[in-house]
Amino acid sequence: MEGRIIPNRGDNYEKLLTYRKATVLYDITYFFCSHFVDKRDRTYDQMVQSARSGKQNIVEGCAASATSSETEIKLINVAKASFKELLEDYKDYLRRSGFRQWEDGSVEKEAMRKLGAKNSDTSFYRKLIATRPAETIANMAIVLLYQEDYLLHRQLQSLERAFKKNGGFREKMARVRREEQGKQRRQ
Repeated sequence: MEGRIIPNRGDNYEKLLTYRKATVLYDITYFFCSHFVDKRDRTYDQMVQSARSGKQNIVEGCAASATSSETEIKLINVAKASFKELLEDYKDYLRRSGFRQWEDGSVEKEAMRKLGAKNSDTSFYRKLIATRPAETIANMAIVLLYQEDYLLHRQLQSLERAFKKNGGFREKMARVRREEQGKQRRQ
């Protein structure tokens, strides 16, 4: 609608690939921690909260997008940072447990990269991890976290381009006000 100040935006987050992958990562992490990390260990809370924070900051960033490009960009970056923290927790888990982290080019990592690129359905992954050992689930999460990091990086680049092209909310408010004043003068 021409002249609208606040666009109908913010409810589209469920369509974003970054959000769908974030939901997968939250579900995998919740399962992983519930089954393989002692609930009394601070790592349990840290990992679950990092996964939750990543997902929820995507939601909050999208909700803020209607009136603040700056807030949207900041929150998407916070999501990215939360997932970086989670990535390190999974790597630490493998190292502390004496497990192998899948190497670049390994059969397992390449298979998971392809699977992660094709599928972002959380119910698919919940079924898949139900029968896997901790080492495999942690490695799966690591691959998905690298993919999520890449996707969030691309989302931030897209938001930057949109801001450069369209400006921010204050600029839009001023433009709409000037247009309205011009209409009133012509009448």
